[in-house]
Amino acid sequence: QVQLVESGGGLVQAGGSLRLSCAASGRTFSVTVMAWFRQAPGKEREGVSCISSNGGITYYADSVKGRFTISRDNAKNTVYLEMNSLEPEDAAVYYCAASRYSALSEDRWADISEYDFWGQGTQVTVSS
Repeated sequence: QVQLVESGGGLVQAGGSLRLSCAASGRTFSVTVMAWFRQAPGKEREGVSCISSNGGITYYADSVKGRFTISRDNAKNTVYLEMNSLEPEDAAVYYCAASRYSALSEDRWADISEYDFWGQGTQVTVSS
């Protein structure tokens, strides 16, 4: 069992930056794929970024490539999402997710069904 708690969301002006954190409990953190998803009002939840268990493989949605960076610290059971050059379109509730797998292929990482545990979400608001 893994419990996830996100933090770091808030209100930021367009062009600004935020750093999201996701603290995980459970002894399996270091062997699980972790990901960030987001969901804007009226839209489906979408994959933002994913990182393999050892941090060696990362994936990003095209819309955030070059602006967002995912990382993890397995000693702290924490995964991060550094978000730069934020745009109004980035506004959403951001969710942390943990998979049962240690790695996912590029065609599977953004599939919600690959993740077993979810955090409660943290709101990101971007003003124009």
